[in-house]
Amino acid sequence: MHREYDAIIIGAGVIGTAISLELARKGWRTLNVDRLPAAGYGSTSNSSAIIRTYYSTLDGTAMAYEGYHYWKDWAQYVGIEDRAGMARFRECGCLVMKVEHNGYLQKALRFSDELGIPYQELTPAQIQERIPGCDLSLFYPAKRMDDPGFAEPTGGEIQGAVFWPKGGYVIDPQLATHNLQCAAEAAGASFRFKANVADIRTTDGRVSGVELDNGEFIASPVVVNVAGPHSHKINQLAGVYAGMNIKTRAMRQEVAYVPGPAHYDYPNMGCVTADSDVAAYTRPDNNMLVVGTEEPPCDPMEWVDPDDFDQNLTEQALTQIMRIAQRNPMLAIPNQLRGVVALYDVSDDWIPVYDKTDLPGFYVAIGTSGNQFKNAPVAGRMMAHLISTCEAGHNHDADPVKYRMEHLGREVSIGFYSRNRVVNAESSFSVLG
Repeated sequence: MHREYDAIIIGAGVIGTAISLELARKGWRTLNVDRLPAAGYGSTSNSSAIIRTYYSTLDGTAMAYEGYHYWKDWAQYVGIEDRAGMARFRECGCLVMKVEHNGYLQKALRFSDELGIPYQELTPAQIQERIPGCDLSLFYPAKRMDDPGFAEPTGGEIQGAVFWPKGGYVIDPQLATHNLQCAAEAAGASFRFKANVADIRTTDGRVSGVELDNGEFIASPVVVNVAGPHSHKINQLAGVYAGMNIKTRAMRQEVAYVPGPAHYDYPNMGCVTADSDVAAYTRPDNNMLVVGTEEPPCDPMEWVDPDDFDQNLTEQALTQIMRIAQRNPMLAIPNQLRGVVALYDVSDDWIPVYDKTDLPGFYVAIGTSGNQFKNAPVAGRMMAHLISTCEAGHNHDADPVKYRMEHLGREVSIGFYSRNRVVNAESSFSVLG
């Protein structure tokens, strides 16, 4: 069977669907192909879906704050009513501990001041008002449970924190992706599920479409790799992997679920937290506390084949719970682990690659897992602008395309996310981005 589209997007996660929506709104005839049975069923569905406005770089912070505005007015952005319901953004705010390890957040505060992002600096007493029973002892560096010094204070106490009110989390990330799919289809986009890409075809030195594993060829002069943890495999099929200075690979991650603190009204008082002293982040989920890791040096980075990895929870999930219990000593530790095992698509510096490639017509939106869910609407618009500009003849490598953010009115260089950049030393080199 031979079909032709203006653009084929490989992947129907939250960013892939956002790109198809924005290209379709520009009049492009798009097709998303995804190996899974529905949009958002891959790493997106397991995302903690945290919306926050602090990053380790100014560009990353600006993109996150721009993204916040779309989630704040989600129904207006989507523009249609999804019969399955509309995803909800719970704006509970984000509380981040000030510690030596994160420079006492001075850089993040400087970025917030430059971009006009509101925040409140908290005293130790104010931290304990927001997190009753919180133990402010310092435990850094983070340790594993078999370390003799695990859970023993190392001297001193946390002296403050920052609360960013414009933050929280999206309650159902898969539903948010379905909302985007419905909006994209209303704009003329198509989706194809249970379709596995087996090859990237080229003609006369340019991409010409994709071949599925059933032998079907689908023609298009533009192909966009948004394949999440499989992105490096797609780049290898296209022959562009070796030529990229910044590469990606799949990383196994565990996120634990534990009953929320019972000694205060956690469902209503709880907020997103990030605590670099114990190397853990949390967010509420009704009466549950979701616990993730900030990848401290003592935890091994588990790089895996995305088609063959252990999907069972391990001691890592319990370690994360025990670390956050250092800060919350009244937290009940469950007898049985609950949580999810999923994959990140991680770049060499944990900053995504939004770019063209050395193969004309082949674009990438990769290295996004872990910290880019919140940026999906911005990434969609930015990628649509980049693709349409490059396809009109602009040389992005020689003269990086500029993108003006709708809400902030800020012009940024998409070259910041180049595949050819050097590793960005300003990155946190963790899920914080």
